Amino acid sequence: MRTFGVEEELLIVDPETGMLLALADAMLPRLVPPIPDAQGAPVDPAQPPAHEDPDFSYELKLEQIETQTRPCLEYPELLRQLRQGRARADQAAREHGGRVAALATSPHGSATHLTPKQRYMAMQQRFGLTVRNQLTCGLHVHTLVESPEEGVAVMDRIRDKLAVLIALSANSPYWNGAETGFESYRTQAWNRWPGSGPTMIFGSLPVYRRVVTRLVETGVLMDEGMVYFDSRLCRHHPTVEVRVADVCLRAEDAALIAVLVRALVESASREWNDGVDPAPVPTLLLRMAAWQASNCGLRGQLLDFGTFTPAPAADVVQALVDFVAPVLEEQGELGLVRQGIGRILAEGTGSLLQREPFHAGGLTAVVERAVDVTMQGADDGEPADEGSTLGRVRRG
Repeated sequence: MRTFGVEEELLIVDPETGMLLALADAMLPRLVPPIPDAQGAPVDPAQPPAHEDPDFSYELKLEQIETQTRPCLEYPELLRQLRQGRARADQAAREHGGRVAALATSPHGSATHLTPKQRYMAMQQRFGLTVRNQLTCGLHVHTLVESPEEGVAVMDRIRDKLAVLIALSANSPYWNGAETGFESYRTQAWNRWPGSGPTMIFGSLPVYRRVVTRLVETGVLMDEGMVYFDSRLCRHHPTVEVRVADVCLRAEDAALIAVLVRALVESASREWNDGVDPAPVPTLLLRMAAWQASNCGLRGQLLDFGTFTPAPAADVVQALVDFVAPVLEEQGELGLVRQGIGRILAEGTGSLLQREPFHAGGLTAVVERAVDVTMQGADDGEPADEGSTLGRVRRG
């Protein structure tokens, strides 16, 4: 089994009003205290810490914080780390009067504060309103690949199926105080970045590298870090990073989507090894599928990833599970996935869970409910004692 891990971005909110709070600077020192070595000297921050706890880092805005799991082999361990990360971030937020909520966009509209890093300030100057308006929280799944060549082959063969993950994770029906008419409005907001969205079929690692280099050479993107493809090769780890999903309100949904992504990666790798060519789907059709998933989620129709014609969302989701079923069965995860997918189809995604309290109590009730659901099962994450080391900042 391939190792996999998750990054998820969380909003920091006022538990009474539901408004955003710019607390990341105050929270991170609590989450990542300096760790002296045996001689009392500071530990080199470039060295990984000797623990298996989630990490934490800044994001673009001070109203959000990112948690990062360690590489895992199994769903239960990944879920434990996700819950642990949420519990520890929430504990740090509470110390300053806030809470964390796994919301992909903020229901309330309010001014946001740029994280004071040189790169982010340069992005603000370069991209203007796109940066000022940008406050989105995603779920990024990293899956181990044996080589960059395998990674590109995988990306070529999963590109036509990623829109289904948008629908399964949809968790952003509100934006700046307004009902958007979308299940995943984060997808719409995120795709304002020039380097975002689905990609062509690369065919080989040299072509992928050449495309990335050419994009940076245009001067539109500041650096390779702004290559925000729906899936990309991670620059710092031997993984394929799938970036299309909203952060999930329920931690178990996030872990389930990660299991699906790993199964997709393994299935694609086997196709590559068997000489199966990628499906020659035009990139414009992939954009249509992503837009449809963003708009309708699981409440209507999706574009079938075989024909790219409309089909009931539940049927398209089940088709994705059937596609990766051989891998899931080998790994002992098929029953887990079928049960989890059945639960999401029956109970709805985070978008539906947000809409339920809105009709009774408005946007403030939406955020209050989101905080509660975000923390469900957090006791299983075994939050650390008050004096424990909680992680380390990744400031790059």
